[in-house]
Amino acid sequence: MEKDHLPATVSKMWMFKFISATTTRALFILVSLVGIWRVAWVKHDATYWLLAVLFLPLLLEMVVTLKSRNGRDYKCIIPSIWILELHHQQEKAINPQCKNLDSWQNLLNVISPNETLGNLTAQGYLSSLNQVFKTICPNAWILALHQSALLLVIVGRWLLPLGGGVTRDELSQLLLIFVGTAADILEFTSETMSDVKDNSQHLVYIILAVWTLSMLQFPLHVAVGNSKADTDGEEAPSEVSLLAKHSADIWSIVGALFIQDGPFLVVRLTVMTYFQIFHQMLVFFTIKNFLVVTLNLYRLVVISMDSRSRAGRGSAIPSV
Repeated sequence: MEKDHLPATVSKMWMFKFISATTTRALFILVSLVGIWRVAWVKHDATYWLLAVLFLPLLLEMVVTLKSRNGRDYKCIIPSIWILELHHQQEKAINPQCKNLDSWQNLLNVISPNETLGNLTAQGYLSSLNQVFKTICPNAWILALHQSALLLVIVGRWLLPLGGGVTRDELSQLLLIFVGTAADILEFTSETMSDVKDNSQHLVYIILAVWTLSMLQFPLHVAVGNSKADTDGEEAPSEVSLLAKHSADIWSIVGALFIQDGPFLVVRLTVMTYFQIFHQMLVFFTIKNFLVVTLNLYRLVVISMDSRSRAGRGSAIPSV
């Protein structure tokens, strides 16, 4: 009976992994398609639909991971956000009449058309829907894509099967860190982009490059490392190198210094000094990034000194 029950359990687990992996990637493709549709819409050029060709590597990766790695891990970038941000900065001076989704009243005005939908034909319904899309401000579309991409990174990582020796406890820690990281990235792009002036197009490229760099930390999983290495290292501290013993902490520090808070600090200092933009929120977040960078450097020094002191105590023990 137990032998008959085991294949059924394995089959259910494989089916669950298959559904989780395909659902996660389908959601990413859906958000990416919305972004491509928006690019083709604002550019009035259907050739931008060729960006969908970039989904082919994602589909190939899905087949490979489902076959050899049970659906673990994913990597996805939405290039349409670059195009939309650049287009928005170029067309910002036109400033057409639009509605930001910053209040319940504006949201109700957008989703409630003036005509009665029941009396419309299919062509009329599409025309009414087209009018609704035109009333939404471009920055609201861009912000929605940013938010959707970050939320899908968190939810998608939660849905995907465990892999790479990651336990459920480590996954929960990773997801909590991802939530804070996503909030910092969203705050950086929204706040800094709002400071861009009409004659600062190159600043947009810098912000988008830093945003792309910061998004790389999600697939790299640098926030939470292998806790088993730390446990094994405690048994024989004199035989384990600093990098192997504190790999999780060191990778977390490297990520903060070179992928997120370090680049964020450089961009914000550049905005204040070179572009002469100054306001309270910019100063606050600059100080916050500076504190995070300083604390991570301090943490690195503490780890190094602690490792040296332990190595010194180990070498001072006389051999019998």
